[in-house]
Amino acid sequence: NKVCIRTEVLFESILVSSSAVQCEPDEQKLMSVARQLFDISAFGPPARTELSYQDKPVPDTVIRRIVEAGRLTGSGMNRQPWHFIVIRDAETLRQLGALASSGPYVAQAPVAIVVATDKTRFAVSDASRAIQSMLLTAWADSVGSNWVGFGGLEKVKALLDIPAGLDVLAILPFGYPARTLEGGKKQRKPLREVTHLERYGRPFE
Repeated sequence: NKVCIRTEVLFESILVSSSAVQCEPDEQKLMSVARQLFDISAFGPPARTELSYQDKPVPDTVIRRIVEAGRLTGSGMNRQPWHFIVIRDAETLRQLGALASSGPYVAQAPVAIVVATDKTRFAVSDASRAIQSMLLTAWADSVGSNWVGFGGLEKVKALLDIPAGLDVLAILPFGYPARTLEGGKKQRKPLREVTHLERYGRPFE
């Protein structure tokens, strides 16, 4: 299969137009997702964290889009140092919730993705980028999530048969939010407070 030119760049920057890019059918679908990411990124809502979910399955097509977004994320030297383990089994989800001290609500999610990484120099930063791609892609389908854990998940290896040569970086529960989403933007610091021009302390705008 042909590689869709600049698809990875679009997913990474969410700025490239797909109008001039020739893609195979599957990649065209991913381009559509990427355009959705641009739209929601421009208006702010994807930052929302979801800790409770409806008792409603997330379709396989949506899960595939989510993991494809992670797979297509850029990585240092294109090493792609990640593995995504999709968990739907209710008992396994319950055990993951028990092992994740910061996210017992994983047990209530209809599906979760465990992110494991190679033990390489840029693995954490690369996998973090992939995680963000997956969270944004989920949000484009109205599926909520949250990053659970940041290391400290060694016991997950035995549960999921993850090799000793990998690290477990995060558990990502996914599901349709149990609460009604309110309108408006999430509160963020103003641009002038966090953005500087040429030197720290010089206002950007």
